[in-house]
Amino acid sequence: MRSIQSIPAETVSTASPQFSSLEVARMTGVSLRQLQWWDEQGVVSPVQQGRRRLYSSSEVLLVGIIVSLRRKRLSLQKIRKVLANFESGDALHLLLVPAGPEEVHLLTDGERLVLESSPVAIVEVLKEATKPILSVSVTDVINGLGLTDFSSFRKPIQTETELGGTRVDRRRRVAQAS
Repeated sequence: MRSIQSIPAETVSTASPQFSSLEVARMTGVSLRQLQWWDEQGVVSPVQQGRRRLYSSSEVLLVGIIVSLRRKRLSLQKIRKVLANFESGDALHLLLVPAGPEEVHLLTDGERLVLESSPVAIVEVLKEATKPILSVSVTDVINGLGLTDFSSFRKPIQTETELGGTRVDRRRRVAQAS
């Protein structure tokens, strides 16, 4: 099991890029109002600079994980309970540090949270589960958000909505293709 623990503030890069609300909304497919509401509710609290909200890469990752869990129909209340395991943004920063070629998966039953990279360990978690388990590939979220390379200037990222459209749009395209 890959442990999540707090790391000293000096080891977290202060040169981490800052993302505006508009950039985060484009990257994750979340509306600006949703980001504002999550800030007001204390789910994801970015730094305020005047009227602007600036998100660190860890906070963008957190938004991406929340979006993935919401798409899997996990309620925001359960997500808050699960994310209480991330006691600080520093713990999320650990996930952004490359851990090698293995993928990292977040597994949750709505109460507990486990981060695993070993397929054998993931299967063990699934075997021992007494409730249904949701899985999110943290590696895929990081790659999908474009958080893999901070050395180059951020390029615009297409959201899933831009790529696939709404369900109705996708159904229309499928109907037209057949």
